Amino acid sequence: MKALIVGAGGQVGRALVAARPAGIEVAALSHADLDIGDATAVHARLQALAPDVVVNAAAYTAVDNAEKEPDAATRGNATGPLNLARAAKELGKCRLLHVSTDFVFDGRRGTPYAPDSQTAPLGVYGKTKLEGEQQVIGSLGDRVVVLRTSWVYDAVGRNFMTTMLRLMNERRTVRVVADQVGTPTSAHSVAEALWRFAGNVNLSGTFHWSDAGVASWYDFAVAIAEEGTALGLVPKDVQVTPIATEEYPTPAKRPGYSVLDKRATVAALGISPPHWRVNLRSVLQGLAHE
Repeated sequence: MKALIVGAGGQVGRALVAARPAGIEVAALSHADLDIGDATAVHARLQALAPDVVVNAAAYTAVDNAEKEPDAATRGNATGPLNLARAAKELGKCRLLHVSTDFVFDGRRGTPYAPDSQTAPLGVYGKTKLEGEQQVIGSLGDRVVVLRTSWVYDAVGRNFMTTMLRLMNERRTVRVVADQVGTPTSAHSVAEALWRFAGNVNLSGTFHWSDAGVASWYDFAVAIAEEGTALGLVPKDVQVTPIATEEYPTPAKRPGYSVLDKRATVAALGISPPHWRVNLRSVLQGLAHE
């Protein structure tokens, strides 16, 4: 099998490259290598590489900036995926695995969202990601897997975990929102699920994947402090203070509850994700031993 990873410079893209299974030929392109918003460039690359599967880990992920840069968000999250789907369609049997987000939901319910739950994004980022889902499914049909995930982090790059580690080493107190609930998910976990989908050509449609368990951003920060302190990554006297969303206003509204129902994915792939705290500990241990 030949796989093309686009967005290979991001956290999920890097994890995909690191976790590539034996026997799969992989071409990995970062944004600098391929701007998926450029339809001509996308068509040329796919024609030249002729992959069996394209894994789209590219996206515009600056949630707050998207409110003032809707055109850039649309290019990265909707136009780009459509370009990939159209180019894949011309190759005949090429499949597309497309990474999406829990932000397609408004968070007004209190039970996990299933893949067929009503979508209602609150901001530009979620709206453009939902448009991207619709575009790729509309263009490529049953040769598409849309995989929604949540609260993705990795040891490298800008994400909640790395931001917390930085702040906890700069300050003795950090204030974190406690009334937004979801599931932290390691980039490696997402990559493992995507490779499983790549290996099963009979799967198509929309699926959900995250690590197991539920947390608020405050819970996540407390775990980072506790695990980080034990590993010498965080000072022992750091305090994490819970606050309400209203105390930390942001340009983009975020869902108050965005836990994803993964049961269909677990059944389809035959794997179950570890608890989010187990994967957090593993990522932090990797940082501590660098």
